[in-house]
Amino acid sequence: MPLRQTLLCLWALIGTIGFALAQDAPSASFNLIARGRYLAMAADCAACHTAPHGGQPFAGGYAIESPLGAIFSTNITPSKANGIGDYSEQDFARAVREGIAKDGTHLYPAMPFTAYAKISDEDTEALYAYFMHEVKAVDTAPQKTALPFPFNIRASMAAWNVLFLDKGEFKPDASKSSEWNRGAYLAEALGHCGTCHTPRNDLMAEIGTKSLAGGSVGSWYAPNITSDKIAGIGGWSDDELVQYLSTGHVAGKAQAAGPMAEAVENSLQYLLGDDLKALVVYLKDTKPIASDEASPRYTLGTPSPAEAGLRGLPGQSIQENGFHVFSGACAACHQVGGEGTKHYPSLFHSTTTGGDNPDNLIATILFGLTRTVKGMPAFGPNAAFTDRLSDKDIADVSNYVLQHFGNASVTVTPADVVRVRDGGEKPILAAVAPFIVPVIVVVVIILLLVLALFVARRRRGTVTA
Repeated sequence: MPLRQTLLCLWALIGTIGFALAQDAPSASFNLIARGRYLAMAADCAACHTAPHGGQPFAGGYAIESPLGAIFSTNITPSKANGIGDYSEQDFARAVREGIAKDGTHLYPAMPFTAYAKISDEDTEALYAYFMHEVKAVDTAPQKTALPFPFNIRASMAAWNVLFLDKGEFKPDASKSSEWNRGAYLAEALGHCGTCHTPRNDLMAEIGTKSLAGGSVGSWYAPNITSDKIAGIGGWSDDELVQYLSTGHVAGKAQAAGPMAEAVENSLQYLLGDDLKALVVYLKDTKPIASDEASPRYTLGTPSPAEAGLRGLPGQSIQENGFHVFSGACAACHQVGGEGTKHYPSLFHSTTTGGDNPDNLIATILFGLTRTVKGMPAFGPNAAFTDRLSDKDIADVSNYVLQHFGNASVTVTPADVVRVRDGGEKPILAAVAPFIVPVIVVVVIILLLVLALFVARRRRGTVTA
């Protein structure tokens, strides 16, 4: 039996046991709870609401890095003290689909309620049944989000929602097949693909006209997944896309890392085969959005004998720092020619090294890849079991890899490494944040001066009269 089917069976068995033991479960349908369990998996709830390194399922505390600061996920277990235990189904639906908690607090769009708004009433009911009747209540309170002023004023999200939240449920397209519509529902609602893969405007809302054309996700870059044959996934076969979604790896194409690796780890690898195929049918039919790239990212690069040749030269004659870092830290796993192994991907014919954006290459070196499917150690400041490379070392080895195995026209600087390490490019909204308070103070002072001048003139006028 394939691993994914085995895991699904185990998931169902665990759910059955949990259902039988739950004291309040008899009031809810077993089928409804089972469906809700699958929907929660498809929506990737665990990825953000479970803290890493042994966190309790759905108890929150995961730090979602945003350009405005870390946003900590909330406890969504049925704990009445710190979770959603006292939520009615209507409260739950409002939080999921409108981004408003039971107490009226607005949620930040790090929680993809702009996509979840399209979830149907029936699926919302099933999700509620699952979280209330099968998820174990955890009474711990996760760390609270504390963004700098004025972003800590959550009420401002009300205006943001008016501008950017479409509350309409998903509407099937009658001109398309049921399989296409299922894929669209998974991509646009439950799977919220656009949350990462769509670029955002200055107010950090998705740009609808560039849906799925690629966007920055903190330190990582979610590439174009439209049907364009060069910039997107139009050149992939259906089988390759299904394999990538279920394993995170396709030889000669790509290796998932960062948020995409988490999506594979917690969600996509457990989806039923028919749902994965439906998702592929939809993505292959999306509007193609081109870029300036002349060829697909995964076609660039070849094996290189450079490392083996340089290694044979006297040390003093080799001035390239990138070679030294590659030879000492990378070649053992990725091989001297860059062809990779069973456990480590090739460095050529890879979307990471062949694209025109080097952020994922830099981020992979900095943060590594930690997951059960395949992993790679980190070499950044927080590396635990490897040498901690400097910003210059990471820039140099990135350039060595790009020059010999990938897109040689791309150059990485130490400043690029700092940018990626610090959470990626800051949007205008974040860039102007330090000046907001001084501007407000100046405006208030000016208003007070104008008011004082007005009062003084009124008094002089009264005395003269």
